[in-house]
Amino acid sequence: MAFPEDVLTEDEHVVLHLHPHWKALIRPILVLVLAVAAVVAGWVLLPDGTGGTIALYVIAALGLVLVLWLGLWPFLVWRTTHYLFTNERVLLQEGVFSRNRRDLPLTRINDHSMHQKFVERLLGCGTLTIESAGERGQSVLTDVPHVDKVQTKLYELVEAHHDKHSLGDGEMREILADMAEGKPLRDPSA
Repeated sequence: MAFPEDVLTEDEHVVLHLHPHWKALIRPILVLVLAVAAVVAGWVLLPDGTGGTIALYVIAALGLVLVLWLGLWPFLVWRTTHYLFTNERVLLQEGVFSRNRRDLPLTRINDHSMHQKFVERLLGCGTLTIESAGERGQSVLTDVPHVDKVQTKLYELVEAHHDKHSLGDGEMREILADMAEGKPLRDPSA
């Protein structure tokens, strides 16, 4: 369930590829351990015979349902949630059976902020909010690992993209001088 590279443009490259923090997997692992413990305890403690066998099957079936519902499903949601930062945009993708993807071009990012609760600071994760120009406004990325470093990297990406796609003072003066002399416009990046 890796992120498909074919969604990137020709000159685009991945800078950061993240999933939500591993703390999202604590409950699924706990459910799995408790379900296995319940089945083993039932196998050891229930009496032999028809009643014990039926009770063991009921415990095993209930354990399997809980593992699938509270264990496997959250794992699949975690695994299929991608926070991808490239040199051109931020891609947010989620969905197990259906897929939702949002692209935030770096040129449209107005603001970004992070928030960490005390426990999140201890675990090294937090919430990153990216505000972009457009009708959807804010995108909230929850449980971002190393959120402080990710926010710094996002700032660097936005600034580098802005610098790459804007004209410096000298280039602007040359273009204006050429226009004043009636010369045809040339590509300043050439």
